[in-house]
Amino acid sequence: QVQLVESGGGLVQPGGSLRLSCAASLSIFSINVLGWYRRTPGKSRELVALTSTGGSTTYADSVKGRFTFSRDNAKNTVYLQMDSLKPEDTAVYYCYAVLSGMSNWGKGTLVTVSS
Repeated sequence: QVQLVESGGGLVQPGGSLRLSCAASLSIFSINVLGWYRRTPGKSRELVALTSTGGSTTYADSVKGRFTFSRDNAKNTVYLQMDSLKPEDTAVYYCYAVLSGMSNWGKGTLVTVSS
């Protein structure tokens, strides 16, 4: 299928910004669905942002207006720009892709928002 490698996580203070990257092992033109999920300890994985071919991007209500999904087709990379970060955004963030009907996940990158 497709390998996804996330990067860009780290420790940031509340109100700060981070940009996560997800590099795909093949052309993202061929990927039907791309997005980001996150998981905090004790909770199930939740949608952060999701986009499908030719469609708009859907965001979780909790991140609308603060997070922005983007893609660079030439680099086979998608991004998640995270601004105005809050402690409740602390989580492991996973890149997600659907290719030929099959789900693919990256290994995740940890984002910690704390003063």
